[in-house]
Amino acid sequence: MDLKEFLRRIGQIVIVLIGISFFTFLLVQLAPGDPVMTMYQSMGIIPTEEVLNETREAMGLNDPFFIQYFRWLANVLKGDLGTSYSKYRPVASLLAGRMWPTLKLSLSSMVVMLLFAVPLGMISAVYSNKPIDYIVRGITFFGVSMPNFWVGLLLLYFLAMKLNLLPVISTDPNSLSNLVLPTLTLAFAMTAKYTRQVRTAVLEELHKDYVIGARGRGESERAILFKHVFPNSLLPLVTMFGLSLGSLLGGTSVVEVIFTYPGLGSLAIDAIKAMDYPLIQGYVLWISLIYMAVNLAVDISYNFIDPRIKGEGKA
Repeated sequence: MDLKEFLRRIGQIVIVLIGISFFTFLLVQLAPGDPVMTMYQSMGIIPTEEVLNETREAMGLNDPFFIQYFRWLANVLKGDLGTSYSKYRPVASLLAGRMWPTLKLSLSSMVVMLLFAVPLGMISAVYSNKPIDYIVRGITFFGVSMPNFWVGLLLLYFLAMKLNLLPVISTDPNSLSNLVLPTLTLAFAMTAKYTRQVRTAVLEELHKDYVIGARGRGESERAILFKHVFPNSLLPLVTMFGLSLGSLLGGTSVVEVIFTYPGLGSLAIDAIKAMDYPLIQGYVLWISLIYMAVNLAVDISYNFIDPRIKGEGKA
């Protein structure tokens, strides 16, 4: 990817972010309910209609839609995402504070997934249509079929409540023991999905002509697998990896709520329940930026994984 293409992609990201911010702002405004009333009720206060109107006026909620949107957008361009209605803190600081726990959870679940998915997928491909392949495929089918919340509840019941090996509630993101159950829950379904993808990619490469040529030259099966087949299988895996990482960094709401893990996902749920408009808008904008940045990084990485792509681009 040359500089011109890179700048073009950056321009696309900016345009898409503006479009997402507009429709998010519009949908939030159309949502039923009154954020001011919700804010007072969360404080245990029953306000009069006069107090509600004064608060709406002070917060700028009585202004026309486009004035509210462009005022918010101008502040965002200055780095100000607004102040949370429910937590009374800057949205940017709230998102930044939850980013590190979410980052740790994302990376730990990805590492666990890769430790299992890559070897299992390669073994399944090498021993295709043999007993070990059927066993691996059966396990992965079972894993893909189970939703995250169900896996989380099962792990919580057996490992935390029955065996008492891990804490039930993950309130401290700095504690390693509190990270185990959310990590295993997220890694379980991803391992099943990636194992099947690794098997498909490796199996497709094993049937190509260059593998036959390598065997004809007397190369060992181990060398063929790790020097030729696996590197050529990386492109679809890197694409999936980027999408999964973007999803995880955006916050895995269900898992975080089950384990009361203080990440971005649980913050988003709190914002929705409290009708916290600035926090919801900031969260959606943050997720969108993460997804597009990760996709851009994945596209750039293609040039290093497979130099032929760079050559085709120049051509």
